[in-house]
Amino acid sequence: MHPRLIAEALGALLAVIGLCMATAIPWSLYYQDGVHDELIFVVILCVTVGVVTFMVSRDHEADFGTRDGFIIVTMGWILAGLFGALPFWVTGVLPNFVDAVFESFSGFTTTGATVLTDIESVPRSILFWRSLTHWLGGMGIIVLSVAILPLLGVGGMAMFKAEVPSPVMDKLKPTVAETAKTLWKVYLFFTVVEATLLWLAGMEAFDALCHTFGTLATGGFSTKSLSIGHYQSNLIHIIVIFFMMVAGVSFTLHYKARRMDLRVYWRSREFRLYMLIFVASIAFLTWNIWGVNYDGFGESLRDATFQTAAIMTTTGYGTTDWEQWPMVCQWLLLCLMFMGGCAGSTGGGMKCMRLMIIFKHVFRELRLLIHPRAVITIKVDRKAIPTHIVNSVLAFIGLYLGVWVVSTLLLVGLEMDPITALSASTSTLSNIGPGLGKIGAFDHYAWISIPGKLILIFNMLAGRLELYTVLVLMVPGFWRK
Repeated sequence: MHPRLIAEALGALLAVIGLCMATAIPWSLYYQDGVHDELIFVVILCVTVGVVTFMVSRDHEADFGTRDGFIIVTMGWILAGLFGALPFWVTGVLPNFVDAVFESFSGFTTTGATVLTDIESVPRSILFWRSLTHWLGGMGIIVLSVAILPLLGVGGMAMFKAEVPSPVMDKLKPTVAETAKTLWKVYLFFTVVEATLLWLAGMEAFDALCHTFGTLATGGFSTKSLSIGHYQSNLIHIIVIFFMMVAGVSFTLHYKARRMDLRVYWRSREFRLYMLIFVASIAFLTWNIWGVNYDGFGESLRDATFQTAAIMTTTGYGTTDWEQWPMVCQWLLLCLMFMGGCAGSTGGGMKCMRLMIIFKHVFRELRLLIHPRAVITIKVDRKAIPTHIVNSVLAFIGLYLGVWVVSTLLLVGLEMDPITALSASTSTLSNIGPGLGKIGAFDHYAWISIPGKLILIFNMLAGRLELYTVLVLMVPGFWRK
């Protein structure tokens, strides 16, 4: 472990966050929302602390190790959450610092759970920063840093391994920096396309950009209290549905399909399973709400499709209050929260790839009961999955359920009703935002006590960093030489 190297990387990361925060200042000046002075102060603070830390800690002799990568990633997200809270706090939008930290962590982890009760009254520049935290956190601040920091002499595969949300990391380029840049180019391309389409469909340019950030990052922060439901436009709903599904699919597949070879998607068993669950869920929801909550089939299909996409991809946007739907529909959506997006996407949850490996492992065990001496290999896309990957997936599922159970019990212990506690744990751990009970589609988290918010902040961070990266720091052996 190299403390100076860790401080150097964190300092550079903090400076990058400060520069990104500066992009909110022009919006403040344009809309004259009266908070540009506070934003300038916070930007100067972040950049100064970051640059000073970077310069003082420079160490050209040491190389990144695996432990350094875990510490930098976890501490990098914590610093992002803490410094990212300053615009909310300094401007007085959220006078309670814990609330400001909650909103910031919810943004960077692409959870989309909010403590804001009147979104339209918030200064536009703060809403922009709020949405930008989604966009930065979607592909990962560390991946962005790995793409930029080699220019400063800082970088490393260990950071990339600790950050990229996938059971199996797929390098697209010879070096990790080139891989990170490639992923960000794809991400930026979709950002430009969606923002343009939403603007052409009738959204104000500012709203189109903010909702694009929330869509491609599968975050869900909106500039409207009614989320996408504010826009009574089928075209806008269709555009957002399409790009939510795009964001929920592996960006590696998007890159490989850049020459319009759409067969790349169909050759992926994970993608086929993902789309099968998507279509089956839409059919189930439409069947149950048609004639009950909606008179027309078209409306039923539209809202069922939107909410399935929003929950499966862990985006969390809403067009309707689905807590008014039959209870079986609500619990289906809750189950979809556990699955989340595909491996290598910006979505949260357990990931479709992990569930597919688990199903194959269970099926293999059943077959071994019948044929004990058989040699059965788990394969995905005709490639054998190594035993250590299978073991890692099993451990991840166990950790996920363990954290989910403990956080649910703690929230119930804080006198939260069981349904709300259960869905709040699921929603934050899977980085979704809305849930059941008192945190429904158009509800907020402002009423939750400070201890409860701290528990949910931990869930958001652990879920975004795939549990291992955070929990490994709690193992005593990690800190021994």
